[in-house]
Amino acid sequence: SHQPLPGNARFTAEEFSALAMLTAPYCDQCAIPFDPIEENGLVCGACLADPPPWNKARSALLYDDTSSQLILSLKRRGQRFGLKVFSRFIADAAGDLIDSADLIIPVPIHYHRLTARGFNQAGWLASAIRAETGIPYDEFCLKRTRATPSQGRMTARQRQRNVSGAFSLTERGRDRIYGKRIILLDDVYTTGATLRACARTLQRAKPANLDVVTFARVVAPANSPI
Repeated sequence: SHQPLPGNARFTAEEFSALAMLTAPYCDQCAIPFDPIEENGLVCGACLADPPPWNKARSALLYDDTSSQLILSLKRRGQRFGLKVFSRFIADAAGDLIDSADLIIPVPIHYHRLTARGFNQAGWLASAIRAETGIPYDEFCLKRTRATPSQGRMTARQRQRNVSGAFSLTERGRDRIYGKRIILLDDVYTTGATLRACARTLQRAKPANLDVVTFARVVAPANSPI
């Protein structure tokens, strides 16, 4: 049976031990894990070839069968009981970025999906991180202006086309982001297409620094350290 763990996350001790934490070494700009023999602070070949529109990226977990169930429980069933533990995982993995941040901005969902689902899971994660770290968050700086199809079965190139031009800054965002240290937060880093689209939009407001933090990271074999 599923017993509450510290923070009220109801999964078994076996499931807890099966969580694959993403630890160094990894790419400093996209958090893809490297072979353990590599040094810290390296950048992968993909990021060197096509630098992301942010400074650094961190993820707490590798996306696998165990972490995907946690995310799907949050995303599709609205089960919030693990958020306190999730926020601790994220704070541990990205503490160097979060501690120096002024504001966390969760990746928004379109209002049609928000109306149907009733919540934005990235917003819930941002709220939990605020409770854990005290760093404020704002869900009204960035707006999803175009409803996009689910990207679950899309290729990287299809994902890029799908989210191109799908986000815009709000007036509130222009005021709050300028000159500030911003963290863009999402539940999963897959190809980075959504995060890149959001980050390019946020950069128009001229933040002092922009980093990316996600709960989980899909591992793509195309990334290799250089």
